[in-house]
Formats: sequence, structure tokens, C-alpha cells
Amino acid sequence: MQFEVWAPQAGRVTLQCDGATRALERDPERAGWWTGEAEASDGSRYGFALDGGPVLPDPRSRRQPDGPDGPSAVVEHGRYAWRSGAWDGRPLPGAVLYEMHVGTYTREGTFDAAAERLEHLVELGVTHVELMPVCPFPGRHGWGYEGVSLWAVHEPYGGPEGLKRFVDRAHGLGLGVVLDVVHNHLGPSGNYLPRFGPYFTDTHHTPWGAAVNLDAPGSDEVRAFLVGSALAWLRDYRIDGLRLDAVHALVDTRACHFLEELSTAVDALSADLGRPLFLIAESDLNDPRFVTPRTRNGLGLHAQWNDDFHHALHSALTGESQGYYADFGRAPLAAVAKTLMGGYFHDGTYSSFRGRHHGRPLDRTRVAGHRLLGYSQTHDQVGNRARGDRLSMLLADSPGLLACAATLTLTAPFTPMLFMGEEWAATTPWQFFTDHTDPELAEAVRQGRRREFAAHGWAAEDVPDPQDPATRDRSCLDWSEPEREPHARVLAWYRRLIALRREQPDLTDPDLADTKVAHDEDTRWLAFRRGDVLVAVNLGEEPAAIPLGSRPAEVLAAWEPVAAPGPDGLLRVPGQSCAVLVQH
Repeated sequence: MQFEVWAPQAGRVTLQCDGATRALERDPERAGWWTGEAEASDGSRYGFALDGGPVLPDPRSRRQPDGPDGPSAVVEHGRYAWRSGAWDGRPLPGAVLYEMHVGTYTREGTFDAAAERLEHLVELGVTHVELMPVCPFPGRHGWGYEGVSLWAVHEPYGGPEGLKRFVDRAHGLGLGVVLDVVHNHLGPSGNYLPRFGPYFTDTHHTPWGAAVNLDAPGSDEVRAFLVGSALAWLRDYRIDGLRLDAVHALVDTRACHFLEELSTAVDALSADLGRPLFLIAESDLNDPRFVTPRTRNGLGLHAQWNDDFHHALHSALTGESQGYYADFGRAPLAAVAKTLMGGYFHDGTYSSFRGRHHGRPLDRTRVAGHRLLGYSQTHDQVGNRARGDRLSMLLADSPGLLACAATLTLTAPFTPMLFMGEEWAATTPWQFFTDHTDPELAEAVRQGRRREFAAHGWAAEDVPDPQDPATRDRSCLDWSEPEREPHARVLAWYRRLIALRREQPDLTDPDLADTKVAHDEDTRWLAFRRGDVLVAVNLGEEPAAIPLGSRPAEVLAAWEPVAAPGPDGLLRVPGQSCAVLVQH
């Protein structure tokens, strides 16, 4: 079997495989690469030693059976027999995504256990499961954003075979699978890449330290490393799309940005495989160039998260106006209206949170609505609160407001995304948890979390200890909830709204410019039109008479019973309720 590794600064490289050691030779065709052959098969343990140093895991390791610090293992992807047969893929337009953390979706916290719950998502009506990162990280439990070994799969979840079984099961049920990948940094523990080469650079800095080297000397190979990892998920595991974490932290001054290079490679693989593949960026820059096609001098990504819609909706529902909610909280319904029509709230406007102007306008006549993801909750927006409290906890006495949140998310002109458990108003929190094996790092994370929230007035004892196993356990979904009230009613409402997206073509129309919005900040109602579909929400406690026009309309769904508008064109909506109608 052929082994190879990029180690441009090494003077000597040896391979240790299944207890045998042999020297590798420089590749005469590729500067910095070392190659050699050794007897090996699926499961063989191996690693590389540089200049007589310790044996290190392969930077391109496909499996780390003993964790990030242990030896790598050979994975022969062709050995897996896919049961779902040929998979034609599921494109992003018209999709409904469901963000899932494998480690807390079930108490077991494995791919196989999660796969047993996928019928729930089929009945819900979602089209794609978006998995939070699954690369290896220290310990058993964590969010996954401190992963290392960017080509491998976290062993406690089930390793490479477990991920394949999960994708296989999902595809067999007609569900696409999206994977969250982290290219902007690696975890602080178990990261051996700097020993092999200039994977990081001090030229730029990020919140996590030195930046990934995308434009300094040696960056050609680093970019190839990241692109190769992305393509491997899509090819070897039959993943349908990737969510790219915090792309604003991918600092790249080269003429061809890394993201353009990546999108070009993914589109080429899509054509080669004959199935749709897509990239979704997480970015807080409000820059439409991310989702602008390369033919129009954009970066060619297929979609991006839209935090502005979330912030506006959250402020309107909860009244929160601290931190980055400040600008949205001044007139929250106006903020919701602006995002529904124009995508971004900050489109060159002043951001008091940043102390500067932010964003640029999005041309809604040229950018399709499905290129923005809309959501009322995500792992970030829930888990980065001190107690990990969901909307269902913040609005525990207002189930109608939860219904309004679902209605706005699932009928907006964006690709909707749900965070696991929100569809039944889960009462379990989703908190920040870690399982660092390094005691000093564990204590640093614990104290850092407490300091962060102390600045916002939280007492140290009120901030859950990330290292306490109970913090993870509290964050696991309670699967008995969907079967009882009031959760069952909320779940039925989500199912009905998603069904309406299938039944009413106007709800998946990509034309952003076709969305028309009206609202009243004082009485707290908002209504919008998408083609012949009308959506009305009343966030106020008192009934509201919402003008919808003179055309006859039929009520398709309502949280509380409402009558169709009379000759006066007024829809009378009870307090904290909502309705979806169609005009004929």
C-alpha cells in the first residue's frame, strides 16, 4: 500500500505501520512530499516520525480509533456496501434543513442511535439533516468545533463506518445529509499539523490564534489539504452538502480566494458524480459576494446563514435588545420586515454593536431567496447563552409565540432550518459542554466561560460547568416529549407548515422581490404576501384586525381558529397567534 505525507521542513521521515518501521523517500515530482510502500490493509495502525521524533498521526488520517493523540488507521472506503443503492441527491432549492448534534440527539450519542430516529424527520417533512462537526476531538462529548484530523470521524460517534451507516439510512429514507466542517481553526489539543508544515501563519490572526495558512508561503498545499478534505466527505461518505463554519475567519489575500477555489472544485465533483452538491457559508459579513456566482465575480457558494433574520425575529419575540440585538430591538417588527424583503438588516447601515457601518445591499432581483438560510434557533444562538435556554424556555408561557416563530421561519422566502427539538418545543436546554482530557485546558475553558458571562451579570455558580458530564446529559433531547401536550400540538403545527411548503408553490418561489410586507409596531402584527399566499402573525396579547385586501381568501392553517376575511378585507387574529391563507 502506498503511504505519503507532506512534511517540507523534515530532513528524514519514517513510517511505522503495524509495528514495522521503514524510511520514506522524497517525491521527486512534488516538493515537500515523502512516499513509500508498506504492507497494510483496512484497520492497519500507522503514523509518521519526523527527524527521529515521536510517531505522529497522519494529517490526512481517515480514522483515529484511539482519539486524536493515537495512531491513525487505514480505511478502505470501497469495502462498505451501500444499501441505499444509487443516490440521485437532493438539491438545496426547496429544502428544509434540520440541524442535529449527534452526541445529544439521543442519550446514546451515536450515529446508529440517531439513525433510528430518522423516521421522525421524514414524518416532520424536512429534506436534509445538517450534522454538526464530526471530526475527532479530545474526550467523548463536545460540540465538535475543536476537532482535529479533518479527514477522520469521531470514534465515539461510530467512526467512519458509523457515519456511512447514518448517511445510508438517511438516503434510504429520502433525506439528504449536510455536514458542518471547520476550516478556520483546529482544536488546541491533539493538533499536530504545525509539526508537519506551515499549516498556520502569524501573518493573520483569528479569535482562535494564528490563522490557517491560505496565502503565505506553503499555502498551496494547505489549500489542497482543505479542498481535499471537503471533497472526501462528499465523495467517500456520499454527503450532499457542506456547511462552512465562520468563513469570515478564513483570511485570504490571494487573487483567487480559497472559497472560490473550493466552490469550483465542488461544482466539478457534482458534475462528475451526476448529483447536486452545495456549500453553505456561515458568515457575519453580510456580503452578497459569497453567494454570487463566479461568473459574476462572486465566490460561487450556494447559500449562507442569515443571522440578521434570526436577530430580528428573536428581538420581536422576546423583547431582548442587549448586545448584538440592540439595533434590531429598537423596532423589531420593522427589522423583521426589512429582512423578509431584503435579506440583510445591516446592508451598509450603522451597527451600534460593531461601532461602524456594516454589510452591503443584496440585489433581491438577482439573488434567489433559497440562497439565504432562515431560522429562529441554531446551536450557536441557543448554546452560546449562559444557560443554553431555548425559545421554548424563554417563551414558556406563550406557546402562541412559538407558533408565530415557526410560521415566520417556514413561510419566509429563505431556505428554512430548524434546530433539533424546536419542532416540539423541547424543554431540555442545549448547553456548552466539553470533555477535555488535558486538566489545564479543561480548567481554562471552565474559567473562561465563567468570566465571559460574569461580564454580562451572571454569577459563576449559574453558568453550567462545561466539563461536568451532567451538562451534556441535560442537553440530550427527551424523546418522550413529542408524545404529550403541549409538545404534540407544536409538533403538529410544524408538520402542517412544512406540508404547506410542498402544497403551495409560492412558498418555495425563489423570487425575493415578490415578497410584500406590512406591519404595525404598536399593535405588534405583521403580514406578508408571497404570490397568492398570505401570512399573518399577531405577536401582541390583544386580538388584531389585519388588513389583507379585498380578494377572497381561504384559511389554510391557523394556530387558533380564525375566520376568513370578510368584505372589509380584515383578518381578525387572536393574540399571540398566526394564520396562513391563500387568495383565489
